[in-house]
Amino acid sequence: MRAMILAAGLGTRLWPLTADRAKAAVPFLNKPIIVHLIEYLKRYGFADVIINLHHQGESIRRVVGDGSAWGVRVFYSEESEILGTGGALDKVRHLLQEETFLVINGKIITDIDLHAVCEAHRQRAALATLVLMKNIRRERFSIVEVDGDGSIVRFGGMPSPALDEASDDHVPLLFTGIQIVEPEIFEFIPRGVFSHTTVDVYPRAIACGRRIAAYIAEGQWYELSTLERYLNASLAFLHSEGRSFIAGEGTVIEDGAEVRESVLWKRVHIGRGARLQHCIIGDEVTIPSESDLQRVAIVRAALCPSPSVGTIVGQNLLVPF
Repeated sequence: MRAMILAAGLGTRLWPLTADRAKAAVPFLNKPIIVHLIEYLKRYGFADVIINLHHQGESIRRVVGDGSAWGVRVFYSEESEILGTGGALDKVRHLLQEETFLVINGKIITDIDLHAVCEAHRQRAALATLVLMKNIRRERFSIVEVDGDGSIVRFGGMPSPALDEASDDHVPLLFTGIQIVEPEIFEFIPRGVFSHTTVDVYPRAIACGRRIAAYIAEGQWYELSTLERYLNASLAFLHSEGRSFIAGEGTVIEDGAEVRESVLWKRVHIGRGARLQHCIIGDEVTIPSESDLQRVAIVRAALCPSPSVGTIVGQNLLVPF
């Protein structure tokens, strides 16, 4: 079975971390997200991996290469214009039309059991099986509605905390971005145009009487598409190890500096007496002595000299979140 990692997104909500790299090339716990995903797929026996590219695609190529470092074979699909999740599949249908395949978003970290997902898909004889999870915290993820037979009937709408928290009997379900798909799905994907699977493809298939099954998973799952989610996911892992921050290779924290609940990438320099809390600091950023920073993402200003968001201070671009 082949797997496709969807990695062509613009990374707008994760900016400025995506100023010089694709979202999937952003480091998570000192390792690019795309590497976490390849290692995850490899653990479940996937040897052929397709990766679509658009924004800063070369940053993914530099990290992954041909995949041989992980014992996988990588195929790249370049999108000169972003095609959406459905259009991305359409562009590589020649690589996926022979057998069941897996699709996974390139912006998640998870330990969901893919063997169990694949087995459930085989038993249900569905056109596709989408992995869902309970949205306990009612975060802003689209609701997926499922009937009593375990089939998906509708996508759309956001959870309303004031309404939904009244009862735990109706916890909304969210789509994790993991799906097992049969090649027959290409009957429902328009050719050569932008399309989204949950907007344009699966609703059409459901309307034609095809079954799109739900697999409600347990386990760890983190979606990293915003600065806040990225930091919170990082801290969840760090706290489980008794740590409050992480620093990449070559980072220097001078005497008297205090770093809490933060992520520092490579070759960061924190000046004497500086105080950082809930910060994300990009590669090669220097934080001046005695700085006091909270809830801000910082990259070198040279990466984005005319930013539409944030403030340039000295050599740094600061984006609050």
